[in-house]
Amino acid sequence: MALPPTDSPAPDFRLQDQHGHDVTLAQFRGRHVVLYFYPKDNTPGCTQEACDFRDEHSALQAAGAVVLGVSPDDLKSHQKFATKFSLPFSLLADPAHAVCEAYGVWGEKSLYGRTFLGVTRATFLIGPQGEVVRVWPKVKVAGHVGEILQVLRGEEAEAPAAKPKAASKSPARKSPARKTPSRN
Repeated sequence: MALPPTDSPAPDFRLQDQHGHDVTLAQFRGRHVVLYFYPKDNTPGCTQEACDFRDEHSALQAAGAVVLGVSPDDLKSHQKFATKFSLPFSLLADPAHAVCEAYGVWGEKSLYGRTFLGVTRATFLIGPQGEVVRVWPKVKVAGHVGEILQVLRGEEAEAPAAKPKAASKSPARKSPARKTPSRN
C-alpha cells in the first residue's frame, strides 16, 4: 500500500501503548501528531531516534505536538524500551502490522543480502483536523527531529548542510625568516 499523500485524511487506528491503554488517532483531534514508525525496539538506529524524540519532547509539546511511536514489537518489549530510555511518549504495539500497512510502511526490505518483510522508518505529521500535513519517507535519523520542529514552528526545513570539506593540505606557514646581519 502507498503512503498516504499530504492533505489526505490520515488513517485512524486503535492500538495499545506500552501501558496497555488504547490509543486512537481521533483522540488527538485539535493537536498535531508526530506519528513515527520504526522497525524494532533496542536496535541502534531506533534507540537513537527514540532518544532524539525524548530529548526534544518538551520542544515538540511547546510546538503543540503529541509524539507517538509505532513498531510491530509487543507491549512487553515497548515497556522495557520506554523504561530503559525514559521515553515520555507512547509507543504503540502493532504486532499484526495493520497500522503499518495502512500507512504504507510495511513491505519488503533487504539487509546483508537477505530479503524480508518489515517496517520502513517513516514519520507523518498529522494536522489538528486529522489530515496528513507532511510525510518523511525513509527517514535518516540524524537531524530528523530538528526538521520536524522546523515544520511545526512554521520555518521552512532547509536542505541538509553539505559536509564540510577536509582541510586543505597547504604547507604550514613559516614564520618570516630573521634577517641576520651579513658578515662582509
